[in-house]
Amino acid sequence: MVVPMQTITEHLTEATRILEASVIADSRREASSLLLAAIKKDKTFLYVHPEYELNDAERKLFHSFIQRRANREPFHYILGYKEFYGLDFEVTPDVLIPRPETEMLVTHSIQILREIEKPQFCEIGVGSGCISVSILHDLVKASATGLEISEKAIAVANRNSIKHNVSDRINIKQSNVYSALVDKSFDLIVSNPPYVPASDIPDLQAEIRDFEPHSALTDGGEGLSIIERIIVEAPRFLRREAFLLIEIGMGQAEAVNGMFDSGIWQTVEILPDFQAIPRMVRAKII
Repeated sequence: MVVPMQTITEHLTEATRILEASVIADSRREASSLLLAAIKKDKTFLYVHPEYELNDAERKLFHSFIQRRANREPFHYILGYKEFYGLDFEVTPDVLIPRPETEMLVTHSIQILREIEKPQFCEIGVGSGCISVSILHDLVKASATGLEISEKAIAVANRNSIKHNVSDRINIKQSNVYSALVDKSFDLIVSNPPYVPASDIPDLQAEIRDFEPHSALTDGGEGLSIIERIIVEAPRFLRREAFLLIEIGMGQAEAVNGMFDSGIWQTVEILPDFQAIPRMVRAKII
């Protein structure tokens, strides 16, 4: 039970102790960030006003944040947003929390689409919208079609597209992979699909295993079925010499590389992430 304290310093000391007891890394930093969210102040405020006394509403909100984090609820679900590619994105338990390695998809997408006058791309599995919105934010002449099976995720993505002023250039449809697409072709298809093998889910850290949507993490099998469907059906929706970018999991590179028909694809590259782990496949169609 958290005992009410008077000042910011006292609140932070106790909150840090609680998070440390729950084996939360960077406990002091997370406690500070949650406190700032509760009192709606910036970081400087903590240092300039260590004597500040929280009012009753702020104290209760902060304590609820700390208890949620101590129960291993993801930090960014509590805050309600996550920074990705220099932008803040709303995140809820209906969508995955964006990862730094996924920024690779955005960087490579922008490199590809920048060479086209009015590029059109499709994202499969939009989630929070972080990939499509980031691309559109950088490329003001680009337009996108987003495909997402979850209605709740679509609502989050639409809000993020409005927040970052790109909603007029993205059309998000409810779709099981390509099922909602008809007679449409793109310069690029990009996806961060569910690729975690179902057998790995029990061993994931509690924040992921117990809180993030399993449907966005795994296909319920070996983690390769949706990737294969994306690859096999992609040629129907790609223009000549267009690209396919897919994030993949550790140990999947060889299997994924084998899914590409050399008679259809002229180049297939497996690219590493920041930790030298094969993380993305970049393929160019004939």
